[in-house]
Amino acid sequence: MRKRMYAIPAACILFILYFTVFGERGLLRIYHLNREREQIRERFGEINAENDKLKREIEALKTDRRYMESIARKDFGLVRPNEMVYQFPSTEKQAAGQVPRKPAATDNKR
Repeated sequence: MRKRMYAIPAACILFILYFTVFGERGLLRIYHLNREREQIRERFGEINAENDKLKREIEALKTDRRYMESIARKDFGLVRPNEMVYQFPSTEKQAAGQVPRKPAATDNKR
């Protein structure tokens, strides 16, 4: 009889404890939701920073003629009249050995 007196309250406490930790609103669920919230906040900060950068670029494109000219030159290869463009092989191609070489001299003796 005494064992039964201790077993019933212990079972109730274990039942409550189980749902406190593992239930739908338990401690584990709260922990996972907090981690997810922190990840969302970090991503929100990154997106906000990118959005601010894009707003500044839009404003520069609307007002700054030098910026527009640099974009036109860099992205579209445009030049001013009477301007000459010199193109040099990039250092990456030289390092990889992809620079065009002079063909080797061949023997044409017959």
